Amino acid sequence: MACLPLWEDRLGRTLKIVDKDDDPLHQPNICLPRVSPAEDPFYGLETFDGPGPWDRSTLEKMITFSGNDYLNLSTHPAVRKAAAKAALAHGMGPRAPFMTCGHTDYHRLLEDTLAEMTKKDACVITPTGFAARTALLSALGNVASLTSAGRRPTREERIGIFADVLNHPTIIDGLRLVEEQREADVFVYRHNDIDHLDELLSGCPAEKKVVYSESLFGINGDFAPILKLVELRKKHGYLFVVDEAHTILTCGRNGGGIGEVYGIQDQIDICIGTLSKATGCRGGFIACSEGWKKLIQARGQPFTFATSTPVPIIAACYEGIMAQGAVWSRVQEFAALTRCSAMSPLVSLLVGSEQEAVNASRHMLECGFHVTAIRPPVVAPNACRLQLTLTSAHTSEDISRLVAALSLWIPALRADDDRMASRLLMAVEQAEGFAQGTTHISSDSFHSLLSERILL
Repeated sequence: MACLPLWEDRLGRTLKIVDKDDDPLHQPNICLPRVSPAEDPFYGLETFDGPGPWDRSTLEKMITFSGNDYLNLSTHPAVRKAAAKAALAHGMGPRAPFMTCGHTDYHRLLEDTLAEMTKKDACVITPTGFAARTALLSALGNVASLTSAGRRPTREERIGIFADVLNHPTIIDGLRLVEEQREADVFVYRHNDIDHLDELLSGCPAEKKVVYSESLFGINGDFAPILKLVELRKKHGYLFVVDEAHTILTCGRNGGGIGEVYGIQDQIDICIGTLSKATGCRGGFIACSEGWKKLIQARGQPFTFATSTPVPIIAACYEGIMAQGAVWSRVQEFAALTRCSAMSPLVSLLVGSEQEAVNASRHMLECGFHVTAIRPPVVAPNACRLQLTLTSAHTSEDISRLVAALSLWIPALRADDDRMASRLLMAVEQAEGFAQGTTHISSDSFHSLLSERILL
């Protein structure tokens, strides 16, 4: 997949300069010792029709509604076996950065799989999602500095990066770093406000522009107006970067995220994802073109100087992603299509002050639920909230008990009228029917229960 012409030309010029610096981008392939089929983590890959008893293992003593293990793959037997076999056969694998010792076949196989899933030409695996975000932004900043002939780039030469105000704090940190190095000008637009973004883009003198948005915002639990952003891209020709941290494996028939849901993966230039949430493991990735991969490897410092992800984790990630039969049944178990044709495992309940949010979280703890209070600096002092995350292991009974506990604390949720009580009953019935005889609940039913009373 190729970027827009303006960006393709700038990237090509940047890579020519990188090549002149003789950056060691072509590392030897690391060939791990051959193992027998019985020792091979990927031999006889196991899938399961749906959730099993292991899914509830992390919910035994307290019902957790604050984790990121949306599909409960961290406890999946196939994932456990893959990690264990890889550790027994290869230990941790190369213990140095990619630029020093290269990657293994396991790393390359996972990169190829993620690239195919997001419909990109290449992929870079990073130790964390934070590293993926900052590595990309670091590489973006180098486009301006490398093509300005050894001097500080002028305002026109600097890149203009436009970010939603509710992007994850780690994205904001990466933007601050690039801006402090005077390699880019950062513009923040109002949350999901396309008109404001259009106005900022039109007034920016930079020739090269980037729009960076999460597809599903972790703070609010709402989706970006992705189709409008794609349409605006046609007008301004910006590089479109979408962070699919919360939507990889939870959205799209093949787990490709919101881009797959809308069939616009070819309109997204760079996809940022994580392996620490729905995959149930650890790490991050950048799915992009071959050119961008090369630049990130050379100039994305959070990747360049980070030790390669251990082989057992890579093996576990691959196993979790490839168990598509199990993955898709889990997606169906916990999430139905919402109004925007996407699936969200996140529900954000606005409470108010920091103390009110802390007290609400403590109340839920006393009721047997772990629900995190989101406080400053992540949100404004008067916009603190409870953040709920749904997983494939939660049941309709869990949801009913949760709503009952919430209703004791948050007046807006008190189900003391017939209409609210009937909605609760209908939500539970819909969840049970949706799961085709099981007791697993869908996030759509839960959202429908809360959306009229709570600001999401």
